[in-house]
Amino acid sequence: MNNNLGYNKKLFILPFDHRASFAKMFGFVNLSDEEKDYIKSCKQIIYEAFKKSILQGISKDESAILVDEEYGDAILKDAKDQGFTTILTTEKSGNPTFDFEYEDQFGEHIEKYKPTFAKALIRYKQNADWTKLKILSDYCHKNNYKFLLEVLSGLDIVKSESLISIINELRQKRIEPDVWKLEGMENKNEYEAVIEKIQEDERINVELVILGRGENKEKVEQWINAGRLIKGVIGFAIGRTVFSKPLIEFKSGKISREETISQIANNFKHFYDIFQLGRS
Repeated sequence: MNNNLGYNKKLFILPFDHRASFAKMFGFVNLSDEEKDYIKSCKQIIYEAFKKSILQGISKDESAILVDEEYGDAILKDAKDQGFTTILTTEKSGNPTFDFEYEDQFGEHIEKYKPTFAKALIRYKQNADWTKLKILSDYCHKNNYKFLLEVLSGLDIVKSESLISIINELRQKRIEPDVWKLEGMENKNEYEAVIEKIQEDERINVELVILGRGENKEKVEQWINAGRLIKGVIGFAIGRTVFSKPLIEFKSGKISREETISQIANNFKHFYDIFQLGRS
């Protein structure tokens, strides 16, 4: 077992590495250069909202941005200079199976930004070929990057038994995330069972963040409240629930750029405050 496996602090992630779904949110098809530039400008808005949320009281040391290279190159560079925790996505957007965005050059692109974490998203299918995911896992551990693995189970209601089965299969392939980014569950017993699994066999520092999955505010609040006091649940990764509505209203001219930034910052801080409720 890798003695450095895991992560030793809370982790509140504002993810905006979406590409295909980001274009879909605005109704963009066959993206033009102008539409690509618009997406870049919207991601800059999200980044400014993230920085504003830090000023509003979210811990800089415990928060992070997750963004892609295609639309977030300048953001990743600035965030590194500003001392923010950065997470770089590695997967090709919209693919049903995991593949690298930059194929065999994935490592060069990680080295370009030197993020704290490299992230992969998988849409789980039983007995799929996880060879490239194993390559990424090994690369991260060999080169002192943390590995964040986001798992979409394909289930409407996620239960611990299903996640444990997925974790077992990936472990058999020797895929070892430092942090699992997993879909929210309905009660604390479900979280406790998953934490027991991900920390078994001396993986005591391997932990979990709750994935927002683009759900409505009330559902995400429920998931956070169920898991927030469980040891091993260290935070969340909530993106579309935080930024979609403000950005859509901004595009339609209903709110200003500054109002958009404020709403996104307030939404992120809202979930942070819920997670931190009752903690010293």
